[in-house]
Amino acid sequence: MTFDADELEEGACAATGLDDFGSPYYREGLERIVAALNTEADLNDMGRVIQHATISNALIQRLKIEAAYAQHPEIDDQVVGGPVFVIGLPRTGTTALSQLVAADPQFRSLRMWESQAPTPPPEAATEHTDPRIAQAEAGLKMLDEMFPLMRTMHNSEPTAPTECQDLMGMSFRTFHFDGAVRAPEYLAWLMDCDMRETYTFHRRVLKLLQWHCPPSLWHLKTPVHMFALDALVEAYPNAKFLWSHRDPARVMASVCSLIQYVRSWSSDRNDARELGAEQVDSWVEAVRRAMDFRTRHGDERFADVSFADLQTDPVRALQTSYESLGLSFTDATLQSVTRWAQGHRPGSRGTHEYDLADYGLTPDGVRERFADYLATYDATA
Repeated sequence: MTFDADELEEGACAATGLDDFGSPYYREGLERIVAALNTEADLNDMGRVIQHATISNALIQRLKIEAAYAQHPEIDDQVVGGPVFVIGLPRTGTTALSQLVAADPQFRSLRMWESQAPTPPPEAATEHTDPRIAQAEAGLKMLDEMFPLMRTMHNSEPTAPTECQDLMGMSFRTFHFDGAVRAPEYLAWLMDCDMRETYTFHRRVLKLLQWHCPPSLWHLKTPVHMFALDALVEAYPNAKFLWSHRDPARVMASVCSLIQYVRSWSSDRNDARELGAEQVDSWVEAVRRAMDFRTRHGDERFADVSFADLQTDPVRALQTSYESLGLSFTDATLQSVTRWAQGHRPGSRGTHEYDLADYGLTPDGVRERFADYLATYDATA
């Protein structure tokens, strides 16, 4: 089985009865990830099923979103507040920090169930009983049964905030494709491609989601935003950032372990040492770009959160960050985030074991590559 962009589009159209994908911008990314799946990814049978479903769903959701706008053009009048983005190297506590912010009732977060299927747009009256919640829960249960180690590596809940990967994936320009399969040529293209329309489509989805389901002050998260902050801020001029920090030597082992496990679902290939070099190169560049953006635009948009503080006193760490960004930290915020923190203690989902040596890396070697970052931020934990 090989992948074909035209056939994938035709399948999505047949499944929905729709044919308008909107701006043709998405097509180049689709063609490039299809080429990677055919020539680089070394997929097994399960991988072909997983990746076919992933791409098909992205195309289907894109069709449905465009159809919603065609039927209700007033959606475009919505104003997206903020957003506040959680960024930082992967495995630095970005998920915990994101879920902590999501517990704050003043924010609207991108929840897993609506990220996977944004249409029909959620309604405030049924947002806690929407049938897509049960569907997402069933999907997570199946994932836990098929890939049990995932539970110790990443905390996912149907109603909890999720990364922006589905929204960016609808434009086929996201580093999460490389996280799922080996795709070096796609990754090389992605590093330097124009990301502006990726973020305008991202904003298009948020407008749809908040249309009948406020609030409109958004909080979002994914480490990969660090690769393209200029494009992000062009779409979201008022964006602010919570940047989490942790020792890259600990981060890189964890990142590689997670990606190696996820890639093993789709391929029997063992590329541990290649993966180690690739991930260090990629995230050194992500940090370099984010630091350069911060130098050019100033510290006012940023609040720094150390992994150690997030582990020992997450509520205080969040309050300090809010104060730095000029965000309101009300009694309701305090009560809600305290309740979340008490119910999500570090290590409560099991232990994730990993070793840099498995990926041809050493602590000193990693820290040397991240020397500028370590000289600038508190990332010793």
